[in-house]
Amino acid sequence: MTHLGHFDHNAHHHPFLLARVPAGARTALDVGCGHGAFARELAARGLAVTAVDRHVEASAPGVDFRRADALVDDLGGPYDFVSCLAALHHMPLVPALTRLRSLVRPGGVVAILGLAREEGFRDRALSLASVPLNVVMRLLRDDPVDDAPVRDWSLSLREIKAEADVLMSGARFRRHLFWRYSLVWTAAAPHSRTP
Repeated sequence: MTHLGHFDHNAHHHPFLLARVPAGARTALDVGCGHGAFARELAARGLAVTAVDRHVEASAPGVDFRRADALVDDLGGPYDFVSCLAALHHMPLVPALTRLRSLVRPGGVVAILGLAREEGFRDRALSLASVPLNVVMRLLRDDPVDDAPVRDWSLSLREIKAEADVLMSGARFRRHLFWRYSLVWTAAAPHSRTP
């Protein structure tokens, strides 16, 4: 039976993000966790998860939900994996990237799923391709509704990448369907010392 329901664009990309959790990871931080869906998926993989949001009201086994401002509050850490889903555009870019970078341990990964202003043919082509797929997915899926406030995002992926190239050298970017992009950065591991 099909449902004329809500399709969660962020949840569609959870498998991509989960595949970026580094091997052997034990701890994770989910920034801007909302209702905690992604934090629960991380916990289901055996990670000890801290999930923060300014308006969080959630609970789940294996997840420490905290009401906190990601830019100024103590979030613990460092962590093996730091995620930030559809929250970066609610924060000033440079302070946010600087903070996320500071929360991951050497060898750990920061994974961001974000929204950026369309710029150029490729961005517009992906947006256009997303429209019919979005209709189909809404007919087939009835995902929980994320009622977080939706705001405009003003930076293009080119502008975000320019800042990230300075703050997170080597970060990998990718445009995705459903008006999302990903930024994945691995913190440099400490050099091994020879005896």
